[in-house]
Amino acid sequence: MNNLATNTAEKHYIKMTQTPVAKLVVLLGIPTTVSMLITNLYNLADTYFVGTIKNPSAQGAIGVLFTLQSIIQAVAFMLGHGSGSYVAKELADKNIDKASRYISSAFFLGGIFGFVFMAIGLATLTPFMRLLGSTETILPYAKDYGMWVIISCPFLVCSLILNNCLRYEGKAFYAMIGLVSGAVINVAGDYLFISVLNMEVFGAGLSTAISQTISFVILLVLYIKKAQSKISFKHISRDVKLYLAVCKVGLPSLIRQGLNSISSGLLNNLSKIYGGKVGLADEVIAAMSVVNRCSSFIMCIGLGISQGLQPVASFNYEAKKYARVKRALIVTVVIGFLTVLCICTPVFIFADKVIWLLQKSQTVIDIGAPALRYATLGLIFVPLFTPVNMLYQSIRKAWTASLLSLLRNGLTFIPILIVTTSIWGILGIQISQPIADALTGLISLPFIIHFLKTTPSIDEADGTSEQYAEDENNQN
Repeated sequence: MNNLATNTAEKHYIKMTQTPVAKLVVLLGIPTTVSMLITNLYNLADTYFVGTIKNPSAQGAIGVLFTLQSIIQAVAFMLGHGSGSYVAKELADKNIDKASRYISSAFFLGGIFGFVFMAIGLATLTPFMRLLGSTETILPYAKDYGMWVIISCPFLVCSLILNNCLRYEGKAFYAMIGLVSGAVINVAGDYLFISVLNMEVFGAGLSTAISQTISFVILLVLYIKKAQSKISFKHISRDVKLYLAVCKVGLPSLIRQGLNSISSGLLNNLSKIYGGKVGLADEVIAAMSVVNRCSSFIMCIGLGISQGLQPVASFNYEAKKYARVKRALIVTVVIGFLTVLCICTPVFIFADKVIWLLQKSQTVIDIGAPALRYATLGLIFVPLFTPVNMLYQSIRKAWTASLLSLLRNGLTFIPILIVTTSIWGILGIQISQPIADALTGLISLPFIIHFLKTTPSIDEADGTSEQYAEDENNQN
C-alpha cells in the first residue's frame, strides 16, 4: 500500500473511531435518509403522474410493480450489505486489497444476476405479472411498466451494490448524489412522457428505466474516483467461501426484501379476491398501492437513520470500540422514533388529503384514507425493529439478523393478513401491516436490551474485548 493510500486509510480510521458517535451517525445517516427520501419521491412521482390518468387500473399496475422491484432489490441488498460489511471490516484493518476483492466480486455477480433476471422476466412477462397480482384489467398496464423495470434490472442491482458499499466506506454523501440524480431525472421524465407526450404507464416505466441507468453511471464514476476500495476484473475472487460469506451476512437483507415482495404479492392477490367480491378489485389494489408508497416514504426516515448506523457499527465493532457501538444504537433508536412520530402525526390527521394528492378517485380515497391512518400507527414501531436488525447484520451476526428480518413481512404479517382478511375482508387488508409492525417492534425490544446488557462497555482493545469478539464470532 502506497503512502497516499496509507494516509487515506489512517484518516478514515480516525474519523470512524474518534468522531462523536451521535455526530457520526447523523453525518452518515442524513445523506442516506435524503437519498431514500428522494428515491421514494420518484416512486411517488410515478404514483402521482399515473394518478392523473384517473384510472384505478393504471394505479393498480404501480402497486403490482412495487412487488417486482422488491424482488430485484432483495438480491441487490443482499450483495450490497453483505459485501459492504466486509469492505468496512477490511478498511478498519487497513486492508484495501481485500476490500476491493469484496466489492468487485459482488458488483460483477450482481450484474450477472441482473442480466439473467432480465432474460427470464421478459420471456415470461404475462404470467409473471399475473403471479404478482394483476387483474385482467390491470395486466396491460402492468406489462407496459414491468417491461421497462425488467430491462433496467442490471443497472438497478449494480447501482444498489455501489450505493451500499459507498455508505459502508463512510461516503454516504456520494451515494446520495447518485440516487438523487436518478430521482430528479425520473420526475422530469414522468412529466415529459406522461403529462406532455401522453404515454401513460408505458412512459412511467420508460422514465424509470432511463433514470436508473443514468444513476448507475453516476454512482460508478463516483465509486471509481472517491472510494478507497477498487472495482476491477483482477480483484474478482475465485474463492467460493468469499461469496458464501457475503451471502451469509447479506441474508437478512434478502429475507427482508424477499418477504416484502412475497407479502406484497399476497396482498395484491387477496385485494383482488376480496375487492372482487364487492366489485372493487382494481380500486382496492390501487388504494393499497398508494398507501404502501406513502408508508415506504415515511419508513425510509427510520431506515435511513438506521443505515447511518451500519458503517458506524461495522467499523467500530471490528476496531473493538464496543461502547461506541452501544451509543450509536441508542442514538439511532431515539432519533428515528422522534422523526417518524413527527411525520406520522400530520399524515394521520390529513390522510384523506394525502391520498387525494396521488389518486383522485373517491372510491380509492375512501379505501385508502383509513388504511393510511392505520399504517401510521404501525410505523411508529419502525425505529425499534429496523436499527437492531441492521446492527446485528453490520457486526456480522447473520443468524440473529436473519431471524429479526423474518418478523415484519413474514412471521407476523403473512399469518395476520390471512386471518384478518378471512374475518373482516377489506378491513383486514387495511389493518394487517400495522398490527405486524407493532408486534415486530415489541418482539425486537428484548434484542436491543440484550445487546446493551451483554456487550462490554469498552473502547480499548484489551484482552477482555478481544476474547469477547472471538467468542461472538465462534457463535455466529
